Amino acid sequence: MSKFIIGLTGGIASGKSTVARLFQNYGITIIDADDITRELCSPNTTIFNKIVKKFGVEILNTDQTLNRAKLRKIIFQDKKARLWLEQLLHPEVKKIMKQRAKQANSLYCILVIPLLLETQFPPKTDRILVVDAPEQLQIQRLKQQGHLSDTEIQSILKSQASRQQRLKKADDVILNDGNLEQLEKQVHLLHQKYCQQQV
Repeated sequence: MSKFIIGLTGGIASGKSTVARLFQNYGITIIDADDITRELCSPNTTIFNKIVKKFGVEILNTDQTLNRAKLRKIIFQDKKARLWLEQLLHPEVKKIMKQRAKQANSLYCILVIPLLLETQFPPKTDRILVVDAPEQLQIQRLKQQGHLSDTEIQSILKSQASRQQRLKKADDVILNDGNLEQLEKQVHLLHQKYCQQQV
């Protein structure tokens, strides 16, 4: 079991997945809340059925899988719907993360939790690592991806902790406002630091 658990978080389009992959290159176990959510929401699971019952079959793709873009649009326009979904998913995600952290055998493990600071009862972590990026850069990246309207982007940003709130809670920060090489250097330094703390 990894005795040392890092909670990795950051705003939308801050680069959490890229940072997680760089840590994974060092053999570190990555446990991603989004991946677990996808598993829980796969067709014919209990949670999938509850979501379809709540939002209707309009929420499905033609292959009967969950249309995550449609669901995201609904929950960021309707706070009650978002809270309902969070209350359905978060306890299950937390339980699975805890189980997988116990099974992890790397020197430390990383829990990737986009809403770590917004979640009422987050999983226990020893340190919080924030992937930080200026808000304008987040918006620019989201526009380049082209999946969201300006209104949707603003709704998502407002629903998340502010940059200042995240930085205040952070034990460690990776600034992702440059190139991949700069990111790799920051990850390397933190990896060394986390390993030394286990010696």
